[in-house]
Amino acid sequence: MAQEYSEDAAAFQLNCSKLSDKLETTTRLLRIGNTVSKILVTGGAGFIGSNFVHYLMSNTDHEVTVLDALTYAGNKASVEGLPANRFSFVHGDIRDAELVDELFSKNDTVVHYAAESHNDNSLDNPRPFLETNIVGTYTLLEAARKYDTRLHHISTDEVYGDLELDDPERFSESTPYNPSSPYSSTKAGSDLLVRAWVRSFGVRATISNCSNNYGPYQHVEKFIPRQITNVIRGVRPKLYGAGENVRDWIHADDHSSAVMTIVDKGVLGETYLIGADGEKNNKDVVELILTTMGLPADAYDHVTDRPGHDLRYAIDSTKLRTELGWMPTHADFESGIAATIDWYKNNEAWWAPTKDATEAFYASKGQ
Repeated sequence: MAQEYSEDAAAFQLNCSKLSDKLETTTRLLRIGNTVSKILVTGGAGFIGSNFVHYLMSNTDHEVTVLDALTYAGNKASVEGLPANRFSFVHGDIRDAELVDELFSKNDTVVHYAAESHNDNSLDNPRPFLETNIVGTYTLLEAARKYDTRLHHISTDEVYGDLELDDPERFSESTPYNPSSPYSSTKAGSDLLVRAWVRSFGVRATISNCSNNYGPYQHVEKFIPRQITNVIRGVRPKLYGAGENVRDWIHADDHSSAVMTIVDKGVLGETYLIGADGEKNNKDVVELILTTMGLPADAYDHVTDRPGHDLRYAIDSTKLRTELGWMPTHADFESGIAATIDWYKNNEAWWAPTKDATEAFYASKGQ
């Protein structure tokens, strides 16, 4: 009789434990559907990550935690001054499994921006791209698997390779992957990890691949802020090759609204492409920056082209628009560039500390 009682008590205790676990998971899921959710943003001190954080703070009531390693591309100043009752910052690496585990246990949703993302740097030293983009994403996926956390993975249109300049096609969710650099290949690898963890382990994840972003808080190594800050300093802008390479530009605010739409409405396991029909070649963008800043359109220099420089990116965001009802609001590229120029003019203290080192790196490569 005593043994039967002991077994019954043990069984009862086990059932209570299972019920408690289910209640905790259900509470977490229900909270996501309410006005307040706890969102962890990896890489939230980087360019598009910090813009997303500002978007959340301005357009939602969510509580936001940023996890960022503050490598050269991360800048804590990009997220300073946000309300302390809704925002917190954690300095750490997404490869740190113990830290990641702790943060996943406290948040309902994770939006994964953290990545090494600059093509030129990936050609110079691919190893950090493997560590962050592959190992880091794996670490997050294992935590999402453990805590049944809703995960959204941010990726790039560069995983699809490039298109011919006169090709009428655009990238869609069914376009085969064809990456051409260490950067884009590691992002492709991270996408495939997410898909595998969804299928093999039931991780509740979505993926988005976005076109080229522009806007505030972007590192001066990138194309648009490099040209703007050169002009501010009285230096002629630099254009790779003939400048015929085409990019599909989207304002970072539109990217942020699209990501939040996917987090709220996206079908788990699905991929959505984010684009704003903003195809421009690099030559036209440089000339627009120059004329907007009151200089002749041809006041730039041609420099050595990047090895394996992709010709054209173009996004077909029909699925996102028709199935989830998202639309971009910054459709006027000219006014978006003017506002971006104003931001860099007014925030030289933010970008100046990294400008000299960036230009020294490019000069060493004749670019």
